[in-house]
Amino acid sequence: MPIARALTQPNFDTRWSSLRRPSMTQAPQAWRSWLTDSGSLTKRLIELSKGDFRVEVVSQGWQRPTRSEAKALRMNSRENALIREVQLIGQGQPWVYARTIVPATTLTGRQRTLKLLGNRSLGSMLFTDPTMRRGPLQISRLRLQDKRTDVWARRSLFYLSDKPLLVCEVFLPALQQVK
Repeated sequence: MPIARALTQPNFDTRWSSLRRPSMTQAPQAWRSWLTDSGSLTKRLIELSKGDFRVEVVSQGWQRPTRSEAKALRMNSRENALIREVQLIGQGQPWVYARTIVPATTLTGRQRTLKLLGNRSLGSMLFTDPTMRRGPLQISRLRLQDKRTDVWARRSLFYLSDKPLLVCEVFLPALQQVK
C-alpha cells in the first residue's frame, strides 16, 4: 500500500496544520466535512456504506513512531509504540487508511484491550468510553511518492483515562466517488 509506506518515509512531507488556519491548507470543499468532523468516523462510514463496512488490519506491532508522531505524543524518539494500520472498507472499496500509535504507557488498565481489537474498529471503542477526550484536529495534504497524487488526512490525539494515543486518518479517492 503506497500510503502506508509514504507516511513512514523520512523524506515524506507531513506538515500538519491546525484547523484554526484553514487558509493554510486550502482543502477542497469535497473533503472539508470529512476533515473537520469531530464525531465517530466509523459511525459515519457505516451509515454511508449502508452497513457494507469492515475493518481490515494491514499491520500491527511494536515499532518506532515517526518523529512527528513521537513529538505529538511527547515520546522519546527511540521509544517503541504499538502501531496499528488498517483500511476502513465500505462497499468493497478502501475508503480510509488509518494509522494509530499507542505508547506502551497507555496500554495499562482497561486500555490493555487496545492490543486486542483485531478487525473491530477503534472508533467503536473510543466513542463508547466515558473517559475519552479528543484533542484538536490537525490536517495535511499528503503528496504520495508518485508525485502526482495528493490525499487529505487528519490526525488527533485521543485520551482514555488521560492516557494518549494518536490517530491519523487518510481519506482515499474512492470515498469521493460514493453516492
